Amino acid sequence: MQKSDLAFIFKSILIWRLALIAAVFFAVKFMPLQKDFLGGGMSNYLASPLLWSLANFDGEHYLAIARQGYLPLTYFFFPLYPLLIKFISVIFGKDLFAYLISGLFVSHVSLFLGAIGFYKLVSLDHGPKISKLAFILLMLFPTSFYFGSVYTESLFFTLSVWSFFFARKRKWLLAGILGAFAGATRIVGLALIAGLLVEWWEYSKTIKDKEKILLSLACVLLSFLGIGSYIYYLYVRTGDPINFLTTASIFGSQRSSSLILLPQVFYRYFFKILPSLDYSNFFSFSIPLFELATALIFIFVSILSFFKLRISYSTYLLLGFLIPTFSGSFSSLPRYVLVLFPAFILGGIYLSRIGRWHYPIFILLAMGLLICISLFSRGYWIS
Repeated sequence: MQKSDLAFIFKSILIWRLALIAAVFFAVKFMPLQKDFLGGGMSNYLASPLLWSLANFDGEHYLAIARQGYLPLTYFFFPLYPLLIKFISVIFGKDLFAYLISGLFVSHVSLFLGAIGFYKLVSLDHGPKISKLAFILLMLFPTSFYFGSVYTESLFFTLSVWSFFFARKRKWLLAGILGAFAGATRIVGLALIAGLLVEWWEYSKTIKDKEKILLSLACVLLSFLGIGSYIYYLYVRTGDPINFLTTASIFGSQRSSSLILLPQVFYRYFFKILPSLDYSNFFSFSIPLFELATALIFIFVSILSFFKLRISYSTYLLLGFLIPTFSGSFSSLPRYVLVLFPAFILGGIYLSRIGRWHYPIFILLAMGLLICISLFSRGYWIS
């Protein structure tokens, strides 16, 4: 990677961050506050909304786990991210603000490292034009502000792209170790493991040395250690090794602790949720429509990717899309798909073919991003 590429990544992230700060600044001035689920509680939020808004909703849970450890009904949140917050908080102090800064530090450093990994990974198959377009598309996606919030998106994104990068370079031990860390970050790490196994399978067909094949497979299988360790911890702690699944219904009646297949979820949205929405209330209908639109786009992109991308990428993309839907809902899907980097590679490929017509697309995405961060920063549920 050249210095100009690093400069492009750094400048892009800096502009992105400044634009989000500006959006939050104006949101605080002109947008009414929704008072539930504010990062740090009402008093902290009102004292510094530009910072504490970045820990709204789930951010509060990650900070609480980092400070106090797991409590009942918090096992849905995987451990690596709050562990890193706790470890780094030693640098900044012991109060809640120190944990907030630690979380933001982890997220922003992860974002920069992940951006480098993403750029390098795309560059293995494509030129700088597609690499840049795919990265811009990722950073302008309407929920990309989660990369810079107290959420796991940037950490998981970093671990996944670098794990695939090392797999592509046939450095299987590094790929397996990073895959294990990803599995300790989010349940979608299972999709990453599947993608790594497919990549290994393609590699094994080109190698005749059985010892090398078995050794590389053993390295890839190390990626099960992350989620496996958490499952064992839950078994010892609660007696329920999949507590993160069986308690999913606490996040609303739209989620189920039993397996729901994708056609059933689409049926529910089209025939139950959409007809019952209050279309006179923007916040009542906008988020379900956003979730459904994301689902339709990403199922199409996932299928298309099997014809355009590496089979390992497509496997990760499809399973990464499907796993969150098995709870019976598309709730939070616009955020969950943010880490599915193959979709943005495919988007970069197609944007490279339409010339300057990608500018209107970028403008629309940027507008969506600024609207979403504005709403989120004022306590409105986005994803």
